[in-house]
Amino acid sequence: MNFQDRTLVCQDCGSEFTFTADDQEFFARRGYSPPKRCPTCRSARRTERGGGGSGQGRALYPAVCASCGKDTEVPFEPRGDRPVYCRECYVAQGEGRQR
Repeated sequence: MNFQDRTLVCQDCGSEFTFTADDQEFFARRGYSPPKRCPTCRSARRTERGGGGSGQGRALYPAVCASCGKDTEVPFEPRGDRPVYCRECYVAQGEGRQR
């Protein structure tokens, strides 16, 4: 299917934005409907709802790193049956697995 850039109007602010051919292809592969909001309004809405992947609004839980013993916070509730690592030790653990 050939996609071409389309101009859409944001339902929130009324501004025009481009729905690129690449984005259209991605949305089609995932079965998503076209966006109703411009990227700025989508981002603002995600922030309001506590999402967006930036960690804003996400609950953090206290934990002690299983490797270095440092107090840290993680975005999930530790269950006690698996080790929890601080950011630095987690990255170091991942580097060790890749070799």
